[in-house]
Amino acid sequence: MTEQRLSPGDKAPDFTLPDSEGNDVKLSDFRGKSVVVYFYPSAGTPGCTKQACDFRDSLAQLNDAGYQVLGISPDKPAKLAKFVEAEGLTFPLLSDTEKTVLKAYSAFGEKKNYGKVYEGVIRSTFVVDADGKIAVAQYNVRATGHVAKLLRDLDLAS
Repeated sequence: MTEQRLSPGDKAPDFTLPDSEGNDVKLSDFRGKSVVVYFYPSAGTPGCTKQACDFRDSLAQLNDAGYQVLGISPDKPAKLAKFVEAEGLTFPLLSDTEKTVLKAYSAFGEKKNYGKVYEGVIRSTFVVDADGKIAVAQYNVRATGHVAKLLRDLDLAS
């Protein structure tokens, strides 16, 4: 893997990606706010659905604390739109079909599953602070329980 993993203090790679409705969303539009950017493999799969619903269910808590949530996958906008509608998601899901942002965040690369090595999305979560720097970088997170852990890490757990 040639990409260097990001660490707290690094400048967050900026991006512009289409959301589920085809509108461009830029990370720089959120300057002055904290943003949770999470990368997931595929909309509608069991783990990704669990993770997205956990973010949806914790969104008010995150928003109240000043965090915006953005989910990014290699899915096309049309697939994201179906996922948003099916799960009642209330935060933007962004399409990175070229995987340029996934790679910029080192959230795409070599994975192992049952001893088989392949290239894929590395489930990862980043918190980008108001100045556009990485505050939290978590790689290889679990779909289940991850949002609760993130809330604890951000001192937001109730």
